[in-house]
Amino acid sequence: MKIQRKVLFALHVFIIFASLLLGHSSFALDSRRTISPIVSTDWLEKNLGSPDLVIVDIRNPATYRSGHIPDSINEAFVTGFDACAGPISNWIIGTKWRGTEACLRLEVPHISDLNITIQNLGIGHDSRVVIVSDPDPANPAPHYGLSDATRAAFTLIYAGISNVAILDGGYSKWATEGRPTTQGDSPHVLPGTYKGTANKEMIVSGEYVQRNLSKIIIDARDADVYYGERIEPNTPRKGHIPSAKSLPAPWIWDCHASEDGTCSYYIYKDTAILREMASGAIRDPQGNRDQEIIVYCGIGGYGSSWWFVLTQVLGYKNVKLYDGAIQEWGPGFLDYPMVAYQWE
Repeated sequence: MKIQRKVLFALHVFIIFASLLLGHSSFALDSRRTISPIVSTDWLEKNLGSPDLVIVDIRNPATYRSGHIPDSINEAFVTGFDACAGPISNWIIGTKWRGTEACLRLEVPHISDLNITIQNLGIGHDSRVVIVSDPDPANPAPHYGLSDATRAAFTLIYAGISNVAILDGGYSKWATEGRPTTQGDSPHVLPGTYKGTANKEMIVSGEYVQRNLSKIIIDARDADVYYGERIEPNTPRKGHIPSAKSLPAPWIWDCHASEDGTCSYYIYKDTAILREMASGAIRDPQGNRDQEIIVYCGIGGYGSSWWFVLTQVLGYKNVKLYDGAIQEWGPGFLDYPMVAYQWE
């Protein structure tokens, strides 16, 4: 009888644990996490009001005020624009590059500034943070709004917050499903006392990339930009970093179409598909998750998307973001060579 009771108890514990994981979603859990890196609208609604949950809505203030998830805090990804720095906010800065007049955009703020932002959001070391975003309807590239979420998540993880998740489908999916919403300004938050240390191992320099072209390098920009068929405004030169493999960030998401054929919202592809996509680009069917991988894009948005999927969803342990990106690699900055009209 004692053995039978022990077996039943163990089975009961297993069922509770399994249901906890399924309640989060089907996405992988890091050993340091108490929340899945990508959470469903169903999970979030069930956990509204949890004392350790902080919902951060990074859409612009006007859109946020017109409708948002109850108790979510508005910390817009872009709050202004500077002629040199480009888009700016508490999430991103622009700087003059190494004492020159050249301007480098979409860089990570100093850790002291990030700590203040995190404190003002009421986030602590044990908080579970959910990032809410949406494609910007005014932007011709809808995936930029999705990569804003991964960039915000990347920034929080860089500052030492482990339990950061992204709401799958964003606010659009939440609203489409008829879940509770409210209007008005962002709620008052009692500031916290968080003080984190920057994980500088997450970011590498252009010089580092140049010295390590034999490592696995992933270009997260659109395939036609990688190939050299199209040039983006921040990169006045065709092509990609030598040896880099193409793995476009927009392929991470699937469009959920409405009856008229337009996209109602975007959701992450299934983990198994993302794993196949990653291993195909990395060209390691065995899925060695310890090897070093460097990810980059145009200025730092799309690169953060694959960094987030590789590290937080798929469990790769040594992924670096080249934050200077192609904007720094090209003319006016490092001016390193690029390869066009070639698939690596």
